[in-house]
Amino acid sequence: QVQLVESGGGLVQPGGSLTLSCEASRSISSYTVMGWYRQAPGKARELVATFMSDGVSHYSNSVKGRFSISRDNTENTVTLQMNSLKPEDTAVYYCNAGLGTARGWNDYWGQGTQVTVSS
Repeated sequence: QVQLVESGGGLVQPGGSLTLSCEASRSISSYTVMGWYRQAPGKARELVATFMSDGVSHYSNSVKGRFSISRDNTENTVTLQMNSLKPEDTAVYYCNAGLGTARGWNDYWGQGTQVTVSS
């Protein structure tokens, strides 16, 4: 079972940038998908970006063109570069690892890192 640790959150002004990192406790090369989700106060957790094992990435419409996800299977890390941040990007950001096996799908989550966009 993989353990995920996020880092890089903090307070940033609107228009600023942050880089979130997720470090896995074991190899992530076999995981079907690595991704980032976020949860704002009073709202459901939502997908931000994913990076599939075949190299395909996907972004939510709200962050497309501003955020960039990368995956390093040798360093066992997933990074989310966030540019042109907006107040509505304020949330707790969670790293996710998804693994499909013959017995079904398993999701693993980090503890989250707070991102606050405010002037």
